[in-house]
Amino acid sequence: MKTLDVFGKALEDFYKKKQSNAESDPFENIITWTNISDEDELPLPYLFRSFEDMPKIEQEALHLCRGNILDVGCGAGSHSLYLQNKNMNVNAIDISDGAVNVARQRGVKTIACKSLLEEKGSYDTILLLMNGTGIFQRFDLVTKYLEHLKSLLTEDGQILIDSSDISYMYDEEDLKDLQNQRYYGELDYFLSYKGEYEYPMTWLYLDFKSLMRKCKAVNLQCEIIIEGEHHDYLARITLV
Repeated sequence: MKTLDVFGKALEDFYKKKQSNAESDPFENIITWTNISDEDELPLPYLFRSFEDMPKIEQEALHLCRGNILDVGCGAGSHSLYLQNKNMNVNAIDISDGAVNVARQRGVKTIACKSLLEEKGSYDTILLLMNGTGIFQRFDLVTKYLEHLKSLLTEDGQILIDSSDISYMYDEEDLKDLQNQRYYGELDYFLSYKGEYEYPMTWLYLDFKSLMRKCKAVNLQCEIIIEGEHHDYLARITLV
């Protein structure tokens, strides 16, 4: 995925402020928007949150982690750091050089700048949080990613992944119009920081029934662990 790493630059800027005790100085947040939603701020402090400030879905996922863990799309490393502090073995990856740099400086021990499809390890738990299905990019790529994830699992391994059903963001007529075009959760995603714009990305929000069908097609089983208050859910995927 081609990127200017605007996200990583924002993380690095904020972390430098924290380290220099200038966190109270004015800073700019990341701005995000999609083809179906207006601009919104992604607060940088949220990306450095503690366990206590995480949503219940993320807290539950971290409680369920066991064995050798892969943290996919680790960002600033908040999930990995929590697990490390519980004496768990964590390997973190992210496609953002800036994010990897910040996570390493914050203390994440084992981390690499790579995509999920480049990973070749073997894991008891694979963690994909903050709309983990977004990494799949498009609906027609879900099978490819699930097959790769399956190849990384140990015999008793698990994939913990969250997403949302965003059908509520459309009216019935719009959903009907989309049926012959593309899956409604496949969004064009845009990001900017300090006036610099990232290349547009495709980001996938996947409803649970679709995830379950895709899993079944590649001989994986999928169950809901917990549902959130905003049409979101945490799922566990395991070998059949």
